Amino acid sequence: MSAASIGSRADSLEMQAPADAASDNGGAGYQWEASDAQIAVAFGVDPAQIVRFDTNTSPRTPPQLANWLARAPLERLNEYPDATYEALTAAIAARHGVPPTSIVVGAGADELLDIAAKTCLSPGGRAVVATPTYGMYPVLSRQRAAMLVDAPRGAARDGFPLDADALVRAAAGAELVWLCDPNNPTGTAEPHGALLDLLGRLADGPGGGPVVVADEAYREFGGASLIGALGRFPRLVVVRTLSKAYGLAGIRVGYAVAQPALAARLAVVRPPGSISTLSAWIATAALADAAFASANVAAIVGERERFRAALLDAGWKVPPSVTNFLLVDADDPATADAAADRLLRRGLVPRRLGPGPLRGYLRLTVRTPEEDDRLLAALGTRPRS
Repeated sequence: MSAASIGSRADSLEMQAPADAASDNGGAGYQWEASDAQIAVAFGVDPAQIVRFDTNTSPRTPPQLANWLARAPLERLNEYPDATYEALTAAIAARHGVPPTSIVVGAGADELLDIAAKTCLSPGGRAVVATPTYGMYPVLSRQRAAMLVDAPRGAARDGFPLDADALVRAAAGAELVWLCDPNNPTGTAEPHGALLDLLGRLADGPGGGPVVVADEAYREFGGASLIGALGRFPRLVVVRTLSKAYGLAGIRVGYAVAQPALAARLAVVRPPGSISTLSAWIATAALADAAFASANVAAIVGERERFRAALLDAGWKVPPSVTNFLLVDADDPATADAAADRLLRRGLVPRRLGPGPLRGYLRLTVRTPEEDDRLLAALGTRPRS
């Protein structure tokens, strides 16, 4: 992969949805992020100096990780994982105060989103997405040969809020509604009461309305979870992950929470053994000892505000965020592309957003103060028009 192939296209480091999909991306195909090795070759940087500001992962792992691994059942690695994931499921259930029959585990939140699409979407069925939002929803919908209907969010000046009326209209006759809160990549969250009102309006549709998949990957950073509302909404699925607050993106563990009847439907689609024995062990230990996650969130939130203030002082437009990332408004695509190129040539990888309402924005993960200061120095003062 050449420097031109990585650096010249504004969407080259962003996951791309199909061209006809309604998303913040709208590229020609689906692409994962470029690897550290590809970036090092393309931009002539030391791989050891590369810092990922594009993946929204935690800048640190739990300090107990080595102890958890030391007690892991290594003698069982010749066998497949327990397909029931009983211990992990029990830990999740205890964490949220729900019965184990409400839990479905998977290899990261993305596998649970994939399972939901496979379970709930039929060829030609309707899926609704409120854009701009996470680019996987259009991809998964198109993979099921579903018809994707867009319910555009409100204006940038208002924080890209959900347009509840537009979403309810779009959901008429739909099988599935994708809902991301806090929303990626805008970094915003909806008022809890507004979400409950929206769920009530959707549930009034024929047959109880569409299944609503609420992706709460960033919930630990802000807002109230919809898990407490599951008793009222039998067609609600809440998806969570250990990749963000828990600092365990590499083990690939996520889970869905739903009423038992809907959870049972999802569980039928889950492939056996998709979470490794070691990943399940680590995740179970992390959920039983959530002190790190709480401390990690507090540290990231504090650094997020310092990072944002420094960017604002340098002249960049940075709306408030309730997540572990910041959305930077560069005003125009050329300025965003130039800033991204400047960062990449120093081994600092931003998220560039493809065609759509966020073209001309960059998304930056909040990392350690030292790493964030490297980015601030490289980004410099925003060019004045």
